[in-house]
Amino acid sequence: MGKETGFLELDRLDRTYADPQERLKNYKEFVVPQSEPALRAQASRCMNCGIPYCHNGCPVNNIIPDWNHLVYEGDWLNALEVLHSTNNFPEFTGRICPAPCEASCTLNIVDQPVTIKSIECAIVDKGWENGWIVAQPPEKRTGKTVAVVGSGPAGMAAAQQLARAGHSVTIFEKSDRIGGLLRYGIPDFKLEKHLINRRLVQMEAEGVQFRTSTEVGVTISVSSLRENFDAIVLSGGAEQPRGLEIPGAELPGVRLAMEFLTQQNKRNAGDEEVRAAPRGTLTATGKHVVVIGGGDTGSDCVGTSNRQGAASVTQIEIMPKPPEKEDKALTWPDWPMKLRTSSSHEEGVDRDWAILTKRVAGSDGQVTGLDCVRVEWAGGKMQEVPGSEFTLKADLIFLAMGFTGPRKQGLLDQAGVDLDARGNVAANVADYRTSDPQIFACGDMRRGQSLVVWAIREGRQAARAVDEALMGVSELPR
Repeated sequence: MGKETGFLELDRLDRTYADPQERLKNYKEFVVPQSEPALRAQASRCMNCGIPYCHNGCPVNNIIPDWNHLVYEGDWLNALEVLHSTNNFPEFTGRICPAPCEASCTLNIVDQPVTIKSIECAIVDKGWENGWIVAQPPEKRTGKTVAVVGSGPAGMAAAQQLARAGHSVTIFEKSDRIGGLLRYGIPDFKLEKHLINRRLVQMEAEGVQFRTSTEVGVTISVSSLRENFDAIVLSGGAEQPRGLEIPGAELPGVRLAMEFLTQQNKRNAGDEEVRAAPRGTLTATGKHVVVIGGGDTGSDCVGTSNRQGAASVTQIEIMPKPPEKEDKALTWPDWPMKLRTSSSHEEGVDRDWAILTKRVAGSDGQVTGLDCVRVEWAGGKMQEVPGSEFTLKADLIFLAMGFTGPRKQGLLDQAGVDLDARGNVAANVADYRTSDPQIFACGDMRRGQSLVVWAIREGRQAARAVDEALMGVSELPR
């Protein structure tokens, strides 16, 4: 598997980025791919571990050592086949996944994990370049119909698997384009949308039908789906944002991160401003921006604000600053809590931790600042530090504090399915079935806010569960 001494002979060498001053001029992807010889050399570092922990680190259980070895041998076509056997959309995960597989790599014990994510991305990109990725329509149709509600990564994965099993699948999407979080929640500089579009062409050729601008529970009822489809898959995501409950939060300069990101993605797609920003243009140009929330969505707001020409960008987080380096003896092969600096952070931002917001300051109805106080954490409890109050200058405040679960109005109210204690749709991973035997649930709507790679896993597994429920048996992989 790989080159037996590869990890001893070669250090980790990953993809690089274009210079920040250049990439800030546009919304294009800026990762600089490696040459084929460099990729094959990196693939040779795979150690042929007795227990490949990367399998468990990867939510879709990618067969990583196998395709590393095939890349090392230059057998890209078979590497692509192995990669696709567990992951419908590796061009998405190869760009935006945080790579828990690399954290689980045995070589990460010495901070030299195999560049799994870059190799994955290179395999699928080469597959598209060479025309190896084509539609896989089923040999026969089952006559069964499935409605998939929500077109994010979970819905797309479920729909593609079900269509390949021979079912007639229709995706219902409330937005004007297919893709969900991939389309409107992730900036183009991380994931260009032509990558989604070409998958949609493939899926359409496999028999998937798309109904956009159709919100189930509003423009079409759940009862109508029950009557016209044999099964329903709820894959609508966790879209209820966590709010900011402090004085002044109602000011117009306090906005949701997803609204900001969606507007810019719509502009990049060529939409006119009235369509891109129906509630009014939201732009960071020339403004002092404060982003509340230290996760990926907050980072995306940082990158987008800098591209729009913000006067300054500050990102704050209520939790304490993570350590620069994890204790491998305690964490490996699990995903470690440590400081992560994204490419957007490298483009320019002031970051601060253990900050509690107290009040949004304003004048004449406009945001002027954000009153904060420093906090200390002990025993899982937070305590304000006396005398540490300060005010951040702000014209625009973005809320990127995560999501509390799926929206209940419309779809879930009409579906009437049971919810778990966290407000997500209750369904276990054995069969993904809800309290209504005709309805299944997967992705963030079932598990809560999570990663794209987890959504793909759940979409694939839910598709098998639906296929088995409809046919009595399923040949789809789990």
